[in-house]
Amino acid sequence: MTHEFLADFENNPDSSVLLKILNRSGARRVLAEDEVDLGLADHRPYPFLAIVGQLEMRVALMLTVINPAIGGVLLIGPRGTGKTTAVRSLSGILPDIEVSDCEEGALPEDLQTEASQLLYPDCYERFHSGQSISHYEAVKLVELPLNARLDDVVGGINERIAVQQNRVRVERGILARADNNLLYIDEVNLLDDQIVDAILDAAAQGAYTVRRGAMSGTYRSRFVLIGSMNPEEGRLRPQILDRFGLRVNVRGLMNKEDRFEIYHRNRAYRHNPGSFVRQWEEATAITREEIILARELLKQTSLSDDAIHVGLTLVQELDIDSHRAEYTMLEAARAYAAADGRDLATVTDIRAVAPMALRQRRSEFMVNFFESQQEEDTQIHQRIDELTGAMRE
Repeated sequence: MTHEFLADFENNPDSSVLLKILNRSGARRVLAEDEVDLGLADHRPYPFLAIVGQLEMRVALMLTVINPAIGGVLLIGPRGTGKTTAVRSLSGILPDIEVSDCEEGALPEDLQTEASQLLYPDCYERFHSGQSISHYEAVKLVELPLNARLDDVVGGINERIAVQQNRVRVERGILARADNNLLYIDEVNLLDDQIVDAILDAAAQGAYTVRRGAMSGTYRSRFVLIGSMNPEEGRLRPQILDRFGLRVNVRGLMNKEDRFEIYHRNRAYRHNPGSFVRQWEEATAITREEIILARELLKQTSLSDDAIHVGLTLVQELDIDSHRAEYTMLEAARAYAAADGRDLATVTDIRAVAPMALRQRRSEFMVNFFESQQEEDTQIHQRIDELTGAMRE
């Protein structure tokens, strides 16, 4: 898949600035530059655009940033292939998003109709009186540690306040802090079942309720789920696997030149992270602007009739039961078109995203299960016909 993807990219003269940036190589001046060591620990994630190769992985992550409706990304591959590095490096290109200041969570675009006066009464009055009802803030990458407890994930009683102030307060958990942001789970296949269930419930409802004795609180939790896993360490439960929109198989690069370039950049980053990051600041800023433009264009981007026909026929012929399959694929195709600066997604866009959206969705077990049930139903109907015929005789 990766080689075909790269071939399609390289043979497409109309690729957008966004996609072309991903395939550029960087300069090699970093090792010669020194930086004053102040002894401070500064958070400087590896630049997203400095990752060598892995074009499918980076495109999948960027499409999810452009269109959160895709439903997130699952990166599957062995250790040391750059999965976690790529996800953490997203922080440099994440755009700002509009966040509502209303309890109902309404945004200005939701208040343009008369019906909104009934749906969002408080916000409606504030908005039409000229008051601001929203603000912009940067999208964040929220990580869920592998050793997190259930109370860490959903929230619980603040024990320090309970002891020091003799009062009970329910604190927000990681899922609440991930609202309107990206939730990243490394080694997602090793999560405790209780935590998986909590994540699934929050992802399905967009909110969740915490009850601790007489105390309770309901929190919004609308997040984009990004996960990574090493299949050698165990499989992922089908329930959470289905929640990931795009699935990317991440292998190590086999080209010697690529592997040496990875070594070179990694050495430069370790030697002088500040200088290395600065070399990619301009390209990072350009990419961030391209993502913002693509997100705006996405609002007007539609699907051609041919794209819809090919996409739905493909899902049908692959015997995929989950309706998330076509939703993810069509939304990813719209994002891919918007990334190219187009407001109409075509069959070409379907072809680019279909493997990422549809792989690992066909369940042989369910196909065989329904076939056996169909045979059983046929036998039941045949027996009814035989009994009815005997009664008539």
